[in-house]
Amino acid sequence: MTDQQHEDQLHTARTLAEALPYMRRFTGQTFVIKYGGHAMGDTALADQFARDVVLMKQVGINPVVVHGGGPQIGAMLERLKIQSSFIDGLRVTDADTVDIVEMVLSGSINKAVVTAINGAGGVAVGISGKDGRLIEARQLKRTTQDPDSNIEKVLDLGFVGEPVRINPTLLQTFAQSDLIPVIAPIGVGENGETYNINADTAAGKIAETLKASKLVMLTDIAGVLDGDGELISKMTADQADQLTRDGVIKGGMIPKLETCLSAVAQGVGAAHILDGRLPHVLLLEAFTAAGVGTMIEG
Repeated sequence: MTDQQHEDQLHTARTLAEALPYMRRFTGQTFVIKYGGHAMGDTALADQFARDVVLMKQVGINPVVVHGGGPQIGAMLERLKIQSSFIDGLRVTDADTVDIVEMVLSGSINKAVVTAINGAGGVAVGISGKDGRLIEARQLKRTTQDPDSNIEKVLDLGFVGEPVRINPTLLQTFAQSDLIPVIAPIGVGENGETYNINADTAAGKIAETLKASKLVMLTDIAGVLDGDGELISKMTADQADQLTRDGVIKGGMIPKLETCLSAVAQGVGAAHILDGRLPHVLLLEAFTAAGVGTMIEG
């Protein structure tokens, strides 16, 4: 054995030793993981994500994966020559579009994630929010104000929904088994309507309902950044509110942070915004002392 091989083995042993207390701490706990962005599109990162999820299940954590798929939906709509538009970052979803959204999310994307986890040694089961009425939803309402008349107008987003109730029974059954649920964020309305739901929002609502130990959001940035562009490792709700008022937190980070803050306020142990482009980011957050990304606490 060379000196380098010996050092590599020692490094592995130290890593396992460091991880042990966290494995014991989180045994039996639920992690809700929103999976999307670059991490989903990169084959190597997707394989690492799958192995990380399987390892979590193996050491007694109950991972619940909720995936997005905006770019893939956009590509399919373009391929089928179906025009789509956005309001406040939300895709306006008419009857034709919602069929494509459901096909892509519940079909090709969901099964690709399931296949990756199964290939890594897990037993994943793909479902949508319509299965077992897991995600009951209603139409999402948005308003805009006319700058001249100041009259508020209700915007019609079509079949874009917001979750109103999560049925935990199905997920509790998974938690008591070897199965790993992989959820497509499609909701079902009171009369059986199909609703396209933002994956962040769906993950947050599921985490709240399950009183998860962690809500983990995988993004394409390091986490929440301060005014100097430096990573904020830990933040409270009060700090988040102040940074938003100061204009430091803006754009697409605002709704992600609002989802995290709502989850923590409703009993989720902690919410994490992580860089999904970082190899094994889930393990680094869960099983090391330093952690990565931004953690939001109450």
